[in-house]
Amino acid sequence: MNIITRFAPSPTGDLHLGHILAAKVARDLARSSPDGIFLLRHEDIDGGRVKEECYHRIEKDLVWLGLGWDGNALRQSSRLDAYGEALQQIRDLELAYPCFCTRKEIQTETERILGAPHGDAAPLYPGTCRNLDKLETAARIAAGEPHSWRFDSAKAANFHGELTFSDLSFGTSRVDILANGDVVLARKDIGTSYHLAVVVDDDFQQVTHVTRGEDLLGATHVQRQLQAILGYREPTYLHHGLVRDEKGIRLAKRDAARSIESLRESGHSAAEILEMAEESVS
Repeated sequence: MNIITRFAPSPTGDLHLGHILAAKVARDLARSSPDGIFLLRHEDIDGGRVKEECYHRIEKDLVWLGLGWDGNALRQSSRLDAYGEALQQIRDLELAYPCFCTRKEIQTETERILGAPHGDAAPLYPGTCRNLDKLETAARIAAGEPHSWRFDSAKAANFHGELTFSDLSFGTSRVDILANGDVVLARKDIGTSYHLAVVVDDDFQQVTHVTRGEDLLGATHVQRQLQAILGYREPTYLHHGLVRDEKGIRLAKRDAARSIESLRESGHSAAEILEMAEESVS
């Protein structure tokens, strides 16, 4: 089988060791196939945070590290129409509904249901707008009230039935529709979301193996649902370990000292940086 993988950073900051591990895992898996393809996709739908110079710095770092990709880099911002079409397909099946809630309202309602603050983790949506009267929702939309579109995960499960996904690290798992709740498919400010865009683009680019950090393992449950509803192929997954610092904390873009640019400027070679990324996995 011809293996196709992708590395999909967000151009909102510099690459760090965690990104490089993800890129190397994807590149190496693609190159294990005689005609494998390694793609680069810029996840830039969050235009308010995107920095134009970051596209170029990301690509410069990858080339310098010997992690060159095949073909042209894809920008998600060029594919908003495709996401809109996919959302409409889901709406036509009545598997999405408009949500008028603010983050504060969701937090308050979740704490009321649970009887305690939820902490730092994002609470699952409590379903406040799921069963709103259709005439009411139509009137509020017509009046210009801001709204997102949420996925009716339980109703979708009745549509697609039982699902599983296969991961090269974790084996076969049954899809849990409660893992993510009714996620946002289209945000109030943009007509899509991470979950919808990544599923649409993986199918568009014919990705056979989705490689990413194990912190995104939970997202696979809802993404498999979306694939089934949209009639997409099921990819194989590989959720790998994460690069952590000396205290065991996962690296993030705020860790400027671990950025590839800073490591290069401090005299580290490309080979040394690749080795650092692999040795810091836990």
